[in-house]
Amino acid sequence: MPASSHNAALQITADEQVAKVFAWRRGFNAMHLIDLGIELGMFKALAEAPDSTPAEIATKLALHAPYVETWCTTAYGFGLLEGKDDRRFRLAPHFDQILASPGHPRYLGGYVRLGTDFATEDFRLCREAFRNGETAPFQGRSENFARIIGEAIGGLHLITAKKLLPELPGLKPRLDAGGSLLEIGCGTARFLMQFAKAWPQARAIGVDIDPTGIAIGRDAIAKAGYAERLRVAEGDAAAAVDASSCDAAVMIEVLHEIAPDIRQHVISACARALKPGGWLLIIDETYPSNLQQARLPEFQFPLQTGFEELVWGNVIPTREEQEQLIRHAGFTGPVRRELIGEGFTVLSVQR
Repeated sequence: MPASSHNAALQITADEQVAKVFAWRRGFNAMHLIDLGIELGMFKALAEAPDSTPAEIATKLALHAPYVETWCTTAYGFGLLEGKDDRRFRLAPHFDQILASPGHPRYLGGYVRLGTDFATEDFRLCREAFRNGETAPFQGRSENFARIIGEAIGGLHLITAKKLLPELPGLKPRLDAGGSLLEIGCGTARFLMQFAKAWPQARAIGVDIDPTGIAIGRDAIAKAGYAERLRVAEGDAAAAVDASSCDAAVMIEVLHEIAPDIRQHVISACARALKPGGWLLIIDETYPSNLQQARLPEFQFPLQTGFEELVWGNVIPTREEQEQLIRHAGFTGPVRRELIGEGFTVLSVQR
């Protein structure tokens, strides 16, 4: 440890360290409070009728009024609600989008539920997994799990379809003219649906290894009337698409979920599928390459994901590992890199 870091550590008091633990514990409670607000409809009720009293919310939703009173007071204390002396509450700024508007790019309800509904159980599995190294992969779980996974990253789907893809030089004219796109790890086809809306002339194929997500995706595509332009396939991308047939290939929060020993095969399959001038677009997370980076703000979210998904068998790659995969796939041009949101890395490279 550098001398400056050691001296700084010596200046930290025990009370400051205790305060950290209490803050983390409050965060745990806040997640469950938010989960209740979403599942029971309290955020939605406040979005529809600002300045409601707990009694009015309880009546509207057929809930127990004293519990709603405590929920509102606690949510006010956490800064989720604003309130008046007459005990009328409204959502704090922007939480109508973040917690009461499914489908909005800022909506985080799915991310919260991923933690409250599934992470808690996965952490219980960790107690034994740390002894035997076993994993509980995310593939083949319940339909509810597959849907919430898609919902948790719904904002990334929308941003990718409407902002990130159009910004790639030369890609918009191709897609407007009926070009094609490959998505690796399409899950329940939420991104494919956004893509179909944003690019009405283009076609796309999604590939995934989770049969549960594939079944949900096929049903959603059929119901939306996109079957002529969208297709999903289970299995290997290399077998699902012809060489040099796609104008773009995307991976959204998928690279770190692919087993390290087959990542190169998948990235190389993307390169093979692209036409000359086509783009590979990866939205994922970047693990710190050293301990100094692990304390930087931009690595806090990847660290959290790496621990939360440990029992899934997921391993987040470092910057060096990401770029090695891209280079070994045959991409020779510059790798564009930017950071968005709480710690998502956007990588793009042209064939």
